[in-house]
Amino acid sequence: MQIAVTTPTGNVGRHVVSALVRAGVRPRVLLRDPGRLAAGITGEVDTVKVDQYDADAVVAATRGVDALYWVDPSTGGEDPLADYARATTSVVRAVTENRIGRVVFQSSVGAEKRRGAGEIDGLAHTEQALDDTGADVTHLRCGYFFTNLELQLDAVRAGLLQVVLPLDQPMAWVAPRDIAEVAAGRLLSSTWSGRCVQAVHGPADLSWRQVASILTAATGRRIGVERITDDDMRARLHEAKMPDGMVEAVLGMSTGLREEFVPEQPRTVRTTTPTTLAAWAYDHLRHRLQDAS
Repeated sequence: MQIAVTTPTGNVGRHVVSALVRAGVRPRVLLRDPGRLAAGITGEVDTVKVDQYDADAVVAATRGVDALYWVDPSTGGEDPLADYARATTSVVRAVTENRIGRVVFQSSVGAEKRRGAGEIDGLAHTEQALDDTGADVTHLRCGYFFTNLELQLDAVRAGLLQVVLPLDQPMAWVAPRDIAEVAAGRLLSSTWSGRCVQAVHGPADLSWRQVASILTAATGRRIGVERITDDDMRARLHEAKMPDGMVEAVLGMSTGLREEFVPEQPRTVRTTTPTTLAAWAYDHLRHRLQDAS
C-alpha cells in the first residue's frame, strides 16, 4: 500500500510518519522544504517537494497513492478561508484525478457547525468537498491541541493566560501524538469504508481554569488565567502583526464555539485518548520554559 502524508514535519504529521515507518510502511511525504525532515527519517520515506496550494503539483505528487493523510496547510494570510479553499481544490483534484480510494483528513471539533466558527469554517469546507468525491474518507474531529500552549510561552512565563472563553467552560484537549496514532490506525486499517467521522478528544474535557492549575503543578510556575473581552483579544492579535482577516478567523474559533455549542460526537471510549495535559506539560512545556529562561 502506498500512503502519502502531508505536513510531515508538523505537530501531528511527524508522528504519523514515524508510526507508519514502525508499521513497516515507507510513506511518501509531501512538503515544501525537505530539509526540515528529521535526519533519522529521511532514509525511511520517499520525499516529494510540493506546495499544497499548487493543485497541479499535488496531483503529480500523489500519483499511484492508495491512501492519503491530508492536513490543510497553516495560513497566515489576509483571507484564511480563501487559502483553505485553494488547498481544498488541490486535495479534491488529487483524489479525483488519481482515484485515491482512502483519505484521512485532519479536521476539528466545531467543523460540524459548517459556518460561524472562524478558521474552522475552512476545515468544514474541505470536509464537504471530500465527501463529494465519493472516496472513503475519515474526518478526524480533533480537540484543542496541547501544543497551542507553546505559542503562548511568553504568557505562560509571565504567569497569566488570557482567553475569551468562560473560564469554567470545558472543552476537549488533546496531544498531537495521540491524534497521529488514531490517524495511522485509520490509514492502515481496511475495515472501514464510506464517510466516517472520528472524534479525537484527548483524555478529558478541561476548562481554562483547570488548565492553569495543571500547568502550575507540572511546570512549577504559578500560572493564572483571566477572561478578557473580544475587543481586547482582537487588539492583542493586531499587536502580534496579524492581518485583519486572520485576526477574525482566529478569534472566531473561540467565539463561534462559545455559546451553547455541543460537539456532534460525544465523548466515548472511541474518542478518548490517553496522554494527559499534565504529562505532556511536564515532558514538553516545562523544558521549553527552561530552555527559554
